[in-house]
Amino acid sequence: MTTIASSRPESGIRRAFRSSAVRALAALFFVLLLGFLFNADGSFFHWNTHRDMLRQISVFGILACGMTLVVITAGIDLGVGSLLGFTAVLFSLLSLQLGWSPWLAVPASLLVGMACGLVSGSLIAKFRLQPFIATLAMMVFARGLAKWITGGRKISTAVQLADGSYQYKDVPGVFRFLNSKLLGENIAVVTLIFLACVLIAGVILSKLRWGRHIYAVGGNEEAARLSGVPVSRTKLLAYGFSGLMCAVAGICQAAQEQQGDPEAGSTYELTAIAIVVIGGTNLMGGKGGIGLTLIGAMTIGYLEKILSINAVGEATRLMLTGLIIVGAVLFQRVRK
Repeated sequence: MTTIASSRPESGIRRAFRSSAVRALAALFFVLLLGFLFNADGSFFHWNTHRDMLRQISVFGILACGMTLVVITAGIDLGVGSLLGFTAVLFSLLSLQLGWSPWLAVPASLLVGMACGLVSGSLIAKFRLQPFIATLAMMVFARGLAKWITGGRKISTAVQLADGSYQYKDVPGVFRFLNSKLLGENIAVVTLIFLACVLIAGVILSKLRWGRHIYAVGGNEEAARLSGVPVSRTKLLAYGFSGLMCAVAGICQAAQEQQGDPEAGSTYELTAIAIVVIGGTNLMGGKGGIGLTLIGAMTIGYLEKILSINAVGEATRLMLTGLIIVGAVLFQRVRK
């Protein structure tokens, strides 16, 4: 049986991508215009402002890379924030307190994150649970697991001894490296990791057969199945990739905070979804791309930074972000 790449012609996908890209760039341009107008006495024009924005949005952007693949399959992953917290705790426990080499701690954390994503994918692909329910369960489970292995405490360089006293260990080199800046301190390592994740996700979606299957499943799952697309495996791998991205983000988060916080990543899933939606990836599946997610990340990042340098309170920031998400979705509907 012939396998198809999508439920519509390739040229149609490209036209839809270009249309979404135009809308996403328009949103980014609007936010940048706000930065020019409300520049906080010129702070917006300093390179440090842009560098710090990229650093601050990078962890969210890494999560959004995995979320993009899931959303294109017409799914959703509510567990990304909790998985970030769990892998941050695990990586900190292995590195800071158990003294594992980064050559062991990093792969172990990545494998655990991917395994959790595969569990969510299995519940969805094999047991036919709704993505909302399956990933909601993972969100709760992973957060509970993070609190269980830490006893509800942060994992830091302070190691409690048997007599109740504390011994302070040095921060491992991998933590210092991941939290450093390169090229004359002009770009953060975590930003380069984010861009690498964007590149990997982009190759998957544009160059691999798996990427074509992702679009096909999101566009019309039944048509994809009848055409020979391995629907279950495609979904399973998409959620596994999302779990892997959660682990990458968790490792970066732990390095930035120099500790593993079981509460880390709370509500991060909302920002990741916002980045994907504002970028223009369709929540109904079948349309979108990682380039759009990059634009969405920059839009959210600049919005947060502009509000921050103008001393706008967190409550107002959250409300504005919510309004922008609604506006982005409505704009997509109007332009269809």
